[in-house]
Amino acid sequence: MPLHASAGVVGQPAAPRRRSVLNWLLGLWASGVAAAVLYPILRYLVPPDVPEAATLSVTGGKASTLVPNSGRIVPFGSAPAIVIRTAQGDYRAFSAVCTHLSCTVQHRPDLQHIWCACHNGHYDLRGRNIAGPPPRPLEEYDVNVRDDELVVSKRS
Repeated sequence: MPLHASAGVVGQPAAPRRRSVLNWLLGLWASGVAAAVLYPILRYLVPPDVPEAATLSVTGGKASTLVPNSGRIVPFGSAPAIVIRTAQGDYRAFSAVCTHLSCTVQHRPDLQHIWCACHNGHYDLRGRNIAGPPPRPLEEYDVNVRDDELVVSKRS
C-alpha cells in the first residue's frame, strides 16, 4: 500500500505543471490572434498624422487665356484658389473656399461677383462678403504675371 500511495504522489505534480504550460501557450496564441485582428482595425480608425507640405505659390495657367470679366479655379495645396480677371483687366486671387460651410465658390460674370452656390453667398471682387450667410471675407492671395504665366502666392 505504501508503494501505491507514493506513486500517486509522484504522478500528481506533473499534471498541473503540464496543464499550466498548455494554458500559457493557449493564452499566448489567443493574444496573438486578438492583436492580428485588432491592429488593422485600429490603424483604419486612427489614420496616420501626415503633415501636408505648405504650398506658398502655384501657377494659375496662361494669363492670355483668362479673358476680362472671367475667373478660373486652380489647385492650391489641399484647397482650391480662384483667379479672377476684372473687367478692367486687373488680376485678383482668393481662396475658393467659402467661409460659411467650405463650399467651392465661383465667379459669376453676369453679377460681377464671387458666388457660393451652396447657400447663395456673395462676395465682391475684393473678396469681401456682401450678401448671404458667409461670416467673413475670403482670404486674398497675390497674383503676378511672369512670362504669360499667372503665379498665385499667399500673402506674407
